[in-house]
Amino acid sequence: MAAAVSPFSGVLQLTDLDDYIGPSQDCIKPIKVDKKPGKAAAKIRIEDDGSYFQVNEDGESQKLEKAKITLNDCLACSGCITSAESVLITQQSHEELHNVLNANKTSDSASQKLVVISVSPQSRASLAARYKLTPLATAKKLTGFFKRLGAHFVFDTTFSRNFTLLESQREFVRRFRGRADDERALPMLAAACPGWICYAEKTHGSFIIPYVSTAKSPQQVMGSLVKGPLAERQRLRPDQIYHVAVMPCYDKKLEASRPDFFLQEHQSREVDCVITTGEVVKLLDQEGVSLPDTEPAPLDSLFSTSSEERVSGHAGGGSGGYLEHIFKHAAMELFGIQVDKLEYKPLRNKDFQEVTLERDGQVLLRFALAYGFRNIQNLVQKLKRGKSPYHYVEVMACPSGCLNGGGQLRADDEAAKDLLLQVERLYEAMEPEEPKANEDVKALYAEWLGGPESERVRRALHTQYHPVEKANAAGFNIKW
Repeated sequence: MAAAVSPFSGVLQLTDLDDYIGPSQDCIKPIKVDKKPGKAAAKIRIEDDGSYFQVNEDGESQKLEKAKITLNDCLACSGCITSAESVLITQQSHEELHNVLNANKTSDSASQKLVVISVSPQSRASLAARYKLTPLATAKKLTGFFKRLGAHFVFDTTFSRNFTLLESQREFVRRFRGRADDERALPMLAAACPGWICYAEKTHGSFIIPYVSTAKSPQQVMGSLVKGPLAERQRLRPDQIYHVAVMPCYDKKLEASRPDFFLQEHQSREVDCVITTGEVVKLLDQEGVSLPDTEPAPLDSLFSTSSEERVSGHAGGGSGGYLEHIFKHAAMELFGIQVDKLEYKPLRNKDFQEVTLERDGQVLLRFALAYGFRNIQNLVQKLKRGKSPYHYVEVMACPSGCLNGGGQLRADDEAAKDLLLQVERLYEAMEPEEPKANEDVKALYAEWLGGPESERVRRALHTQYHPVEKANAAGFNIKW
């Protein structure tokens, strides 16, 4: 049996915590506490059943309410993210999805929600490895399972990643061409990993944020698509749709809860709920079914009218292929050089690799991928010393990237490395597609967004990041 693994990525961990928030530890967004003079500090007594009692100086005791820490509180806190058991994630769980689906069955038609599930290709590959299925069979059986529960549509976030890749390509070219006027235009740092973003905002704030790409992640682009053009086609308001994302990472729950992704006009989030790959298995167990025994259903396509049933992916590794797509596009757009295959050069370790474009002995582009906290820390320190040689870095919090995310399925009876290799093979078996060649993507740019350079593109496909002010977190031993 595999050892217990913390659900959040390595950059969002505390030392000396072990799934328990002690009463002396402050894990909440900073608030002003008015202290009244002349009163001695009360003591806290913890009963055997876990109840907390405040004991005053005169011996009187009062039972304290259990604190609930919301995801927004976590994002506002300057300290940490703890495990899913300690942070009570009441609106980001498979139980909440179950509640919405059950409520739909008993509500009148006007009160029912259109339930949309978006499945990441990393989660699909992990489930395929667990149940010994092909990626296509896994996709069809997941569609059948979710629809049996009451979902109306099940989509693939590979489609929304087309937009993230295209926007990242264009943003890099703009930054490269404008680097003489902006000393922090480069290196451009990938922004699809919310664990890395939390670390960047809380630990390095205003220094690092200008380097971070503004392109939304595939999860949040899918949120824009579901609550935008899909809602319009269904003649529904965004708040009448309940959008669930199946992701390989617990940190994605935090991303969905960012205020930037809340639609104020409709009081609705772009992504209402995120469940992990592991939580899909819990749903299957609750229903008493196994995925291989589930009846398959035809795949849904977000906007395509094609009847072809296939699952596609993107070249360039299990974290989305950002480096590869941007590198190839930049080589052609900036230097007129066609790059068919990238040569990765491992540096410190397999999770820190470099790719260069050279002509006549001169380095034109130098890209890197940095996975895992140690490599991220080294990257940031080089940036602070002004010694980073890179134009672009694909940054991911988890070692080995998203296929090894904290929400993925862990090995039961086979070595973890072997399982990861199997997941990688299944992920790479999906036919890669070129984002710019996708006709449905072209149509949405033209009809919904008004062209690739429109203001609507900026609002729908880009976001911004915010430095988080440090507060007194002396109660913690924080390891960044």
